[in-house]
Amino acid sequence: MKTKVAVLGGGSWGTALSVLLSKNGIDTGIWVRSEQQSETMIKKRLNSKYLSDIILPDTLRINSDLSRIIDDSSIIVLAVPTHSVRELLQDLQGKITSEQIIVNVAKGIENSSKKRISEIVYEYFPDNRFVALSGPSHAEEVALDIPTTVVSASTNKEVAEHIQDVFSCSTFRVYTNPDVIGVELGGALKNIIALGAGISDGLGYGDNTKAALMTRGIYEMSKLGVALGADPDTFSGLSGIGDLIVTCTSMHSRNRRAGILIGKGYSLNEAIEEIGMVVEGIKTTRSTFELAGDIGVEMPITKEIYNVLYKEADVRESVGKLMGRSRKHEMEIVATNKKTSW
Repeated sequence: MKTKVAVLGGGSWGTALSVLLSKNGIDTGIWVRSEQQSETMIKKRLNSKYLSDIILPDTLRINSDLSRIIDDSSIIVLAVPTHSVRELLQDLQGKITSEQIIVNVAKGIENSSKKRISEIVYEYFPDNRFVALSGPSHAEEVALDIPTTVVSASTNKEVAEHIQDVFSCSTFRVYTNPDVIGVELGGALKNIIALGAGISDGLGYGDNTKAALMTRGIYEMSKLGVALGADPDTFSGLSGIGDLIVTCTSMHSRNRRAGILIGKGYSLNEAIEEIGMVVEGIKTTRSTFELAGDIGVEMPITKEIYNVLYKEADVRESVGKLMGRSRKHEMEIVATNKKTSW
């Protein structure tokens, strides 16, 4: 069957991937929830709200009718925020077959269920093959053909490699990985640490602080990952430390920018309003804090960021709590002998 892709979500990432796929010669359609936005994109060949400088290829199909976009598609890309995934999957029920591959590109953990997106997908479509596409990849740079590398993660090797082939080009290199749990958690949890990195910047702290935060942050990420069945090595890769680096250091990062504002004294709601787009790490902080508590994993950085966001804790006092924790050896045992492979 000829490859035909339906990208569901008209934000910056969905738009960037739609442009990429169209340039790759793939028959691609993008679903935009707003009929008005869809009509404007068709007329102007621009997504003025999110990627205003990127011309949309003439071959890219744009529609606000979900059924028309997914019709005959072989691949469905979920490119909506994490909190919207369940509603979208409910809308897709009865509209897709088990032969269609579902690819998720959102990075988060659902608040109500504390589930990863693959787990939510399998609630509704247990027979469909699933891929998590993740890594250090700002939409603004991908849309400009700036060299980028990501990971295609699936429990099915052939499907992971198929998505690798579909998305790969001279500026977008895709690796494969069987560790869906680790890849999903890396993409979600790094947003929490990026909020912390932004808060550090907003407070006027320096490079030493950010380096410490990122290093101990990746340890926290891997510790939770191992407890949930991930391969610890995944957190040393693109979807772990790679995504962590780009999100903690770039001004493209909404999470870092929101953190900067909070560090400067903005309230959570003020920071969200100022950013004007979804900041995935804010909801993911709550989910992760609660999940870690449920399974007994200690995550001190996540805990203090949670307290700042949801308990109105004083930011400098939270930093003091982290710095004043009981002394310990750096290299606590995280790894297990379990390896995920095909």
